[in-house]
Amino acid sequence: MKTIVVHHPQHGAAGPSLLEQSAPAPPSPQGHQLCIAVQAVSVNPVDTKLRRNHPADAPARILGFDAAGTVLAVGPLAEDFEIGDRVYYAGDITQPGSNAQLQLVDSRLVAPMPTTLDFAQAAALPLVTLTAWELLFCRMPFQVDCSRARGKHLLVIGGAGGVGSMAIQLARHAGFRVIATASRTDSRQWCLQLGAEAVINHHQPLAPQLAALGVEQVEVVLNLADTDGYWDQIGQLIAPQGHVGLIVEPTGALRIGDPYKAKSVSIHWEFMFTRSRFATADMAEQHRILKRAASMVDAGVLLTPHTRTLGTINLANLQQAHAAVESGTTIGKLTLAGWD
Repeated sequence: MKTIVVHHPQHGAAGPSLLEQSAPAPPSPQGHQLCIAVQAVSVNPVDTKLRRNHPADAPARILGFDAAGTVLAVGPLAEDFEIGDRVYYAGDITQPGSNAQLQLVDSRLVAPMPTTLDFAQAAALPLVTLTAWELLFCRMPFQVDCSRARGKHLLVIGGAGGVGSMAIQLARHAGFRVIATASRTDSRQWCLQLGAEAVINHHQPLAPQLAALGVEQVEVVLNLADTDGYWDQIGQLIAPQGHVGLIVEPTGALRIGDPYKAKSVSIHWEFMFTRSRFATADMAEQHRILKRAASMVDAGVLLTPHTRTLGTINLANLQQAHAAVESGTTIGKLTLAGWD
């Protein structure tokens, strides 16, 4: 079985890097597990962060937390899956990842992939869809088909990224009037294409740009980029009893008193791996979310954030994908598909 791992070289001062190697095939699936032949993967910021922070004394590790593939074997407790099923998933941060030809994955984190997409297009969806969905409809008091959000303003900071791409679509479907941030012509156009009502520049003060649109306050802010950098601005523009969603670890302490306290603002953290990491009783909710999302894709309600396939799953292409994600200039999601 071919794998691509992150490791520290035995000699020299170089930091952790990616290495292509062979490894034993995974054992037969146990319990709720499926054995999946990986056909396509996508790269997320979590991959690059884990690579950069890989401890020098840690063994080599298989990364990859977005994949689409074919079920090869089914564990005795895995329900609703058969050999040959085409599936997609984001996996478990505590287990070996999808940068491997074969992977064992808990079936409660897996769902049938959209029938209208190929493997590469499907692999771009799971992690960012789960993150946006859980933030809006599990952490916050909104529902995907709920009139409660109708007409409320929602600001997505970092709209052209993977999570932003799905958050724009899901929020609009739920009835929000979505305003996104982007700083380039192509990223601005991408946000508008996905359904943002307006796009403002996150390199400029946000409140004056919102005021120019006739928006003095917003009921919901999803900060998907820089938690520290926008904290004070969000505190000023968030409406009383509003909701703030965060996914990026802050670099310093955040003041959560006034104006947040004075406005009774609710702060919501989202980490897509919480359910699998702590084996929560509702792990299967990710199966249900991905199954519903697939039906929405097939119905034309949601678009995949896939923008480009860099080639087959190999060391050189994966290194290129990591570099692209780290550049901070990618739009949507990059994928790799097939094996050499």
